[in-house]
Amino acid sequence: MNLVALNIDTIPLGQPLPFVLRGADGALLAQKGYVIRNRTELEVLVARGLRLCVDTDESGENHRAYLAQLQQMLLSDTALGQIASMKISASAQAAREREALGPPAWPELQLRATQVLRSPQASDFGGRFHALHDELARHCAHAPDATLLALIHLSAQETQMYSATHAMLVAVVCMVTARETLRWPEARVQQLGRAALSMNIAMTALQDQLALQTDPLSGPQIAAIEDHAARSEALLRRLGVADAVWLEAVRCHHVRVPGPLAQKSEGEQLARLIQRADVFGARIAPRATRAPMPVTAAMQACYYDEAQKVDEAGAALVKTLGVYPPGALVRLASQEVGVVLRRGATATTPRVAVVLSRSGMPTGEMIPRDTAQPAWKIAGPVAHKDVRVQWPLGRLLALV
Repeated sequence: MNLVALNIDTIPLGQPLPFVLRGADGALLAQKGYVIRNRTELEVLVARGLRLCVDTDESGENHRAYLAQLQQMLLSDTALGQIASMKISASAQAAREREALGPPAWPELQLRATQVLRSPQASDFGGRFHALHDELARHCAHAPDATLLALIHLSAQETQMYSATHAMLVAVVCMVTARETLRWPEARVQQLGRAALSMNIAMTALQDQLALQTDPLSGPQIAAIEDHAARSEALLRRLGVADAVWLEAVRCHHVRVPGPLAQKSEGEQLARLIQRADVFGARIAPRATRAPMPVTAAMQACYYDEAQKVDEAGAALVKTLGVYPPGALVRLASQEVGVVLRRGATATTPRVAVVLSRSGMPTGEMIPRDTAQPAWKIAGPVAHKDVRVQWPLGRLLALV
């Protein structure tokens, strides 16, 4: 550990930290990706006698060079305007580095999404929300199978940051479906993603609480759930969102009116697709009081509408993801159990990595299988509760 003291002016405000913030003793003060809203938060730490430091051993070369340049500017009394410009340039560089590195750090992205959605402030919401959405949308467009795999895998086990993880999953499912199957224009795909990501912004903290709650819902909780769509729309307006279609989609995402998409307004069409993806995402997620539903059952729940007829938006979702989407657990004809890595040529022939042998023992090395081959045909789904072994997400993503 090589700790370097930071001047308070060198720490970016209102955006994800590009480094881990530590005290002089190496103690963790803020994780990488944490958003410090204003200078007051830092001044409180300093007033407690804490020195703000960064460990250059855990920072990349570009960031070490940035810190050195920034500290030199402060020592030489460089004008504050130049320092601010330097900080903006460094943030842009960090964004470019994240994009060049490829797959996102999913725990960091979950944390950022939770922070943005749980306690939004009008002063910085726009920048933080759009940065989050744009990064998620970029990964969704460039690596849809890997992004679906990560979020379905995380959603099947996440209870601490349920609401943000769910919102990211719904946004990605909607964007992939709109782009690949419905063939919506790209601008509308992005609009859909923003609406899906923000649909529950007025009840993020409550959703996280309910995922862990074992007691029956209270009266105030029921009321908060029932009117959260309208409250989310109102909150987004206060935060500066003026896109009428985005706002309509959030307001209507729990309005259950079946029928062809063409008969609905533009906002209602977005809302219907969000609603179908919302049903899917909610059913594959665990609660303190129940285990997650098998992915295939969750897919079936969004396929039919309120009259038990095939729903156009739900059918588009199933066509896009397949019967066994990335992240699903399946049993093969060989009696092996595998995790779906990516979609295949048909809805029932995805690429799978075997994680349990036919005897039920972990395989150690994940073994890719092509389920289009008769020997490895999928025999059916497997529920997460029936598999006691967990696999590092990074190892799965490396095989996609």
